[in-house]
Amino acid sequence: MSPESASTSPTSVSQGVGPFAAAAVVIGNMVGVGVFTSLGFQLFGLSTGFPLVLLWVLGGIYALMGTLCYAELTAALPRSGGEYHLLGRVYHPAVGFMGGWLSMTVGFAAPVALAAMAFGNYLHGVNEGLDAKLLSVLVVVLVTGVHLWKVKVSAGFQSVMTVGKVVLIVVLIVAAFAMGSPQPVSFLPAAGDWEQIRTPGFAVSLIYVTYAYAGWNAAAYIAGEVRDPQRNVPRALIGGTLVVTALYVLVNAGFLRSTPMADMTGKPEVALVAAKSIFGEKGGNLMGLLIAFGLISAVSAMTWAGPRVGMVAGQDFRALEFLGKKTRGGVPAIAILIQAVITIGLLLTGSFQAVLVYVEFAFLISLSLTVFGVCWLRWREPELARPFRLPCYPVVVLLFIAMNVYIGYHTLNGEHRKESLLGLGTLALGLVVYFLLKTAGKKPNPA
Repeated sequence: MSPESASTSPTSVSQGVGPFAAAAVVIGNMVGVGVFTSLGFQLFGLSTGFPLVLLWVLGGIYALMGTLCYAELTAALPRSGGEYHLLGRVYHPAVGFMGGWLSMTVGFAAPVALAAMAFGNYLHGVNEGLDAKLLSVLVVVLVTGVHLWKVKVSAGFQSVMTVGKVVLIVVLIVAAFAMGSPQPVSFLPAAGDWEQIRTPGFAVSLIYVTYAYAGWNAAAYIAGEVRDPQRNVPRALIGGTLVVTALYVLVNAGFLRSTPMADMTGKPEVALVAAKSIFGEKGGNLMGLLIAFGLISAVSAMTWAGPRVGMVAGQDFRALEFLGKKTRGGVPAIAILIQAVITIGLLLTGSFQAVLVYVEFAFLISLSLTVFGVCWLRWREPELARPFRLPCYPVVVLLFIAMNVYIGYHTLNGEHRKESLLGLGTLALGLVVYFLLKTAGKKPNPA
């Protein structure tokens, strides 16, 4: 049977990882470089507390709307692979392959490289004698080694690292409000705030924020490995997103309250700047060290989730069969190693930042199509069992897509038009590869 006609069967209740580990993947994917860097760039166009905090609230609402849509889809169609599986099942395998093509090539490798480089930069900021690039490569190698072991080890490692990161951020929040020198900033609307909100600078800053929230759909990539996915994947998606939204709003408010805006403006390691302002030079260096190790959770989460796209594609296409092979520990070792090689290549060439920019626009299209799939599937298959149903349908779908159109418009008409068009070219290339693979033949879909 082909992917077009295959039915998805849920993972056995007695097998797979639990909801806590699945939520840890969501939180680990989301809480990465963005929250520790974005504020410094937002301060170029915004200068008061209310618009800055509003950005993070809107980002959380955006992520939650997407999460609710994905929760309905993944509960009804529980299989690993993220957009590759969902788009292929809802529309056509060709559409799914285009979405999965981004993830299989650079869609995960580039964010892993960025998180790894941030890890190296934070350690270099603490001790300038350390080589940031070498540290970045080492953390990718070490985390890859962990995920090559077995799924249970991946789940345990991800849970521990994510809990540590959440505790670290909570410490930062409490310290920022209890210990930091209060700054003259108000988080209530003031005169002139609405003028700032209507500026292009606010729209550009929202792009940074939505990137910081990226990863809210992470549990969909490992749905086939989650125990009782119809219940636990929606719980992981929604619970993880709510936790991250609360952390993001509070930690950025804490940075603004405790640290002069001038000190953070344009600084990529804004969390380290704030930590030094709160704890002093030595305490700030210690906190910078902890922040660096907190980034391991993001590297780990994407190392776990990303290769599952290739794994599922390997189950569907004979030419990609090598990507679907699992070890005795249940991990797609070849897919994991390929992603690690691409990540290290991006780190060594320094091209990952350009790649991130050019795939962003393509991801907006992929996410919008997936979310619209809730409407399409309800129309095409109204009798399909839906263990979780999207509330406020179809308002949530329409608002999410409207926000993506708003962000995409400013991305395409801004300084990144060329990169955005290259992203569209990547999607088109995925379509070409799909038809080449199709001519090479498919194999029965085990799901």
